[in-house]
Amino acid sequence: MGLFNRKGYDATSIGDLAAELGVTKSAIYHHFASKEDLLRLAMDDALDELTMVVSAAVSDTDGTSAYERLRGVVRRSVEVLAAHQPAVTLLLRVRGNTPVEVEALKRRRWLDDQLAGLVRAAIAEGALRDDLSPDLVSRLLFGMVNSLVEWYRPSGANDPVTVADAVTSIAFDGLSRRPQRSQ
Repeated sequence: MGLFNRKGYDATSIGDLAAELGVTKSAIYHHFASKEDLLRLAMDDALDELTMVVSAAVSDTDGTSAYERLRGVVRRSVEVLAAHQPAVTLLLRVRGNTPVEVEALKRRRWLDDQLAGLVRAAIAEGALRDDLSPDLVSRLLFGMVNSLVEWYRPSGANDPVTVADAVTSIAFDGLSRRPQRSQ
C-alpha cells in the first residue's frame, strides 16, 4: 500500500512492488492473480471495519439514541483510520478507474448514506439542528475524519484516542441544537 500511495496505483507495476518487497514478480503472482487483487485487499482493509462500525450503529436496537450512535461512529471512524491509515489513504485517492475502485466508491457512498440516515434520526430526536442537510452533515463528518490522512502520524504528539475525542467534540459541539435567543 505504501508504494501505491507514494507512486499512485496506476503508476505502480508488479515489478515495482516486487522490488519494494524484495521478492520476485513470480512470488507476487504466486499469491495474487493481479495488481488489482492487491488493490482489492487494500480497499477491503480500509472499508470492512468501517462498514461493520456503521452497520452496527444503524441496526442498533438496544435503545441507544441515534445521536449517541452517530457520535460513536465518528469516534470509531477516527480509530479505524488511525489503525488502517495506509489503506484509508489509498481508498481516498481512488477515482473509479478500475472495477475495484468503482466498487470501493459504491461502498463509500453507502457509508455516506447510512451516516446521513443516522443524522436524520438524530435530528428527529431533537438532538441535532435541523437547518443543515443530513447528506451534507454526513459528508462533512467523514471529511473531517478523512482529513486526518494528510497530517495524522501514529508517532506524533496525539494518540488515536485523543484525536477521536477532539474530532467528536468539535463536530458535535458545533452540531448540537442551540436554544434560540429571543429577540
